[in-house]
Amino acid sequence: MYPDHTRAPAQRVVEVHHSAPLPPAVPVSAPVVPVQPNAVPAVASIVLPDGRVVTGYAINPAQPEPVAAKPAVSRTAVNVALGGVGFLAVCGGLILLTSFIAALTAFITQLIILAAVIFGGWIAVQVFSASGHQGGGTTVNIRKATFKRNHFHG
Repeated sequence: MYPDHTRAPAQRVVEVHHSAPLPPAVPVSAPVVPVQPNAVPAVASIVLPDGRVVTGYAINPAQPEPVAAKPAVSRTAVNVALGGVGFLAVCGGLILLTSFIAALTAFITQLIILAAVIFGGWIAVQVFSASGHQGGGTTVNIRKATFKRNHFHG
């Protein structure tokens, strides 16, 4: 079964450990005495589909510990709180809108003033440059002039 160059697997020694019982952690000083329950539970009988009757005590499922009941919040309180939050949001929005309108009005006013200053400066430059290079007085070209006082038409 095994080829010549291999040997059969060696047998292993198996150790068997037996568990030892542990001594109780708390020594029992008094014998356990069965105590009757305060109330005798009701005996329940169940008839199975094949006609057999099974009788026994009903086992009540373990009841979880009651959770501390949270006080209910009334709908009125919730509505008042939501109304207050909504009112504050509207007031804040109106304040922002008013601030925006005031800033926009100031900006437009400054643009109008800037346009007036630029246009007025341009007018001033035109007026002063037209009469500035002529020597400071009023020059009249006699050949093209028309004098109404003397009835001179040239």
